[in-house]
Amino acid sequence: MRWVWFRIAAAIVAGTGVLAGLLVNVDRALRDGQELGLVLANYFSMFTIVSSILSIVVLSVAAHWMRRHPGTSPEPVGIALAIAAVTGPVILLGIVFNVLLRGEPPAIAATDPLWVANLDSWATETLHVVLPAYFVLDLLFASRRRGLPWRSLAVIVSYPLVWTVYTMLRGELVPNPDGSAEWWYPYGFLDPHIAGYGSAFGYIGGILFAFLLLGVAIIGIGRSRGRYAAAHVGAARVRISALPGQVVAWFRCRRRPSGPSVG
Repeated sequence: MRWVWFRIAAAIVAGTGVLAGLLVNVDRALRDGQELGLVLANYFSMFTIVSSILSIVVLSVAAHWMRRHPGTSPEPVGIALAIAAVTGPVILLGIVFNVLLRGEPPAIAATDPLWVANLDSWATETLHVVLPAYFVLDLLFASRRRGLPWRSLAVIVSYPLVWTVYTMLRGELVPNPDGSAEWWYPYGFLDPHIAGYGSAFGYIGGILFAFLLLGVAIIGIGRSRGRYAAAHVGAARVRISALPGQVVAWFRCRRRPSGPSVG
C-alpha cells in the first residue's frame, strides 16, 4: 500500500510545480504588459506542463485504483498503459531540460521579485528533476506493475508526436507575448527562425528516436518485472499447495508406533 501514498505524494508535488509556474507566468505577464490570455495559452501548450498535468491525472487514478483494490493483482491494462505513456515524456523532459535548457531563463527573470524567483526555482526543480526521478523509481520498484505488449510502443510514441505536430503548426500562428516576434515556439531548439527548419527537424527526429528507445526500455523493464512477479507467485502457490500433504505426513510420523525395544 505504500506505493499508493508515493503516487499521491508525487501527484501533489507535481501539482504544486504546475501552480508555481502558472503564478510566475501570470506575474511576469502583468509586469511586462503582455496579453495574459496568450501567455496562459502558451503556458498550457508547453510540453513540460502538458506532461505534468497528464502525470497528475494518471498517478491520481492509479493511486485511487490501488486503494479500491488492495492485494497483489497487477494493475489494469489501461492504467499500466497510461503510466507508461507519461513515464517516457517525463523522464526525457528531465534529461533534455538539464542537458539543453538549464541556465536559459527569460530576460524578464532578472527583474523577478524574490517570491517569484523562489516559485520559479520550485517549479523548475519539481517538474524537471523531482518528477522525472520519481517516475524512474516507479518504473523500477512500484508494486503491481503490469507488463505491456510491444505494440504499446505506438501509444507511448504517439503523444509526443501529436504534441510536436501541434507545436510546429501553432508556432507560426501566434506571436511572442513580449512583442519581439510574430511567432512563438516553447523551446529555442524547435524555432526554425533561429537555425532553420533543418536544425529544428533534426532535433525533433533525435528526440522522437530517444522516445522510441525509452519506450522500448519502459516496456522491456515492465515485461521483465511481470515475468519475475509471475514466477514468484507461481512458486508461492506450489509451496502453499504442498502444505496439506506436508502436514498430513508430519502427523502420520508423530502417530507411528515405535517398534519393540531390543536387548
